[in-house]
Amino acid sequence: MPDPLLSGIIKSQVSQAAAYTLTHFEADVKLDQNESPYELPRELKERIVRRILDRDWRRYPEFVPHETIRCLSRFTGWVEDGILVGNGSNELIYATLIATTGPGRKVVIPQPTFAIYKLMASILGADIVEVSLRPSDFSFDVDQIARAAAGADVVILCSPNSPTGTLLPRRDAERILRAAKGLVIVDEAYHEFSGQTLQPLLDDYENLVLLRTFSKARAMAGLRFGYMLARPALTVELQKAKLPYSVNIFTLAAAEMAIEDNPALDDTVPLLIAERERLRTELGRREDIEVFPSHANFLLIRTPHPSRIVFEALYAKGVLVRDVGGYQQLDRALRVSVGTPEENDRFLDALDQTMEGIR
Repeated sequence: MPDPLLSGIIKSQVSQAAAYTLTHFEADVKLDQNESPYELPRELKERIVRRILDRDWRRYPEFVPHETIRCLSRFTGWVEDGILVGNGSNELIYATLIATTGPGRKVVIPQPTFAIYKLMASILGADIVEVSLRPSDFSFDVDQIARAAAGADVVILCSPNSPTGTLLPRRDAERILRAAKGLVIVDEAYHEFSGQTLQPLLDDYENLVLLRTFSKARAMAGLRFGYMLARPALTVELQKAKLPYSVNIFTLAAAEMAIEDNPALDDTVPLLIAERERLRTELGRREDIEVFPSHANFLLIRTPHPSRIVFEALYAKGVLVRDVGGYQQLDRALRVSVGTPEENDRFLDALDQTMEGIR
């Protein structure tokens, strides 16, 4: 029941929305948020701290953090004028939607996907057009998305998609880009694990925006750093909707050094891909487990039992995964981040015990 004191103060798009929340759990094996299981090397952390000690903390960061953008330009091969940085890619998602959506504007969102897209677009008053992933394998229904995109102001795609791990092939992305009336935002938070990026399409499609994060493959979720790649003319406009000074000097320095001075981070991606495939093979041997192909650093599984029961049983054994049973089409499903080999073995043992106990 809405608080009568807030009636007329909080707009209906907010009061009617379900908040995006995540309960904090402590666990020996944490496989619930798709973070890297490999910590930044201590020596790198110490060098970041030393660099920050030489900075003047009284002063704001640069309005445009040119050195960080130069690093990203060298790292990605994209022009400096086409890069924006943010306090996590979530900030850049929101800024892009602020600049492009509102009442009377249509936003196409495949489902199931990262819940923040729909929440933010709804709060801004946009009309949401949902296109279901194919239930057999959670692949993108490109025909339906392209038809919807022809009459929409924004299309939001996550590739690889969370929580399904589905990849949108480049040829299908081009079909959507050609059909789209407006902007196409592609969240590439997990692209390092897929072997694909749509960055080459930026030269050909002025309506394409790519979002990236350092929270997954770059092992910096706690520092909140993301960036955007787009045509420079589009970047100029989207910059207007982004909060100033949103990325602090510590995070900026860490991002620069994680790009320039930490080749060990690049070695963790092949390790996680190999572990993902090993884990998928092992899960595929379990009679009661359905496991879906993934191009990200997690796997989606489905059991015969309510997802909450399996989640709680695993947690009781010290293993934390993500219950995604409330998402569209994902009843009885769990999302499991790929951890270290030891963590993955702990998960498999706990899952075997759980499934035997529920029987």
